[in-house]
Amino acid sequence: MTNTYVYEFGNSLYLNITNRCPNNCEFCLRKFKDGVSGNKLWLLKEPTFEEMKEDLSLFDLKKYDEIVFCGFGEPTCNLSLMSQVGPYLKGKGCKIRVNTNGLGNLINNRTDVAKIFAKFVDFVSISLNASTAEGYDEICRSKYGQQAFYAMLDFARDCVREGIDTTMSVVDFIGEEEIAACAKVVESTGAKFRVRATVYEETEY
Repeated sequence: MTNTYVYEFGNSLYLNITNRCPNNCEFCLRKFKDGVSGNKLWLLKEPTFEEMKEDLSLFDLKKYDEIVFCGFGEPTCNLSLMSQVGPYLKGKGCKIRVNTNGLGNLINNRTDVAKIFAKFVDFVSISLNASTAEGYDEICRSKYGQQAFYAMLDFARDCVREGIDTTMSVVDFIGEEEIAACAKVVESTGAKFRVRATVYEETEY
């Protein structure tokens, strides 16, 4: 088994920097696949900054629409590495997106993750998936319980306030009524709203 830290998907380059995550979402890709596009994304170890730079040097960074922190884990579980790799890529003129559950502040026991992101992140996509704390807890099964829902919304507001292009998304299996309710929740944060397909096949995620 080898470590896949960097992989192509569509017109983007993805960074797989951790398998850690405080949630256990019922729809998580990890429950029924071990990777994407033939890339095995379970890690033997998390990468160092030097290992990330070495792997990134194998790719023509200019050819990708964006570089995405999104692998088989919640990227903010490795915020220290993000804080090194992000500015490094930004210095090379890359557009950077983070796919996150929005719990970076809880995970790292701090309140300023959005401010850190503002230094190098262009786009943030936050998984919402429920319109209430109770519903979120049922679907996402966070180790933080219902507190996670409110922390996620606060994080979305922080990102919007920092000028980051912020989208909150839901998976389509929750139903039209719940999707409409989620849209209202997102409106209260100032973020954009997106409904994404449940990922059983290799579509954008």
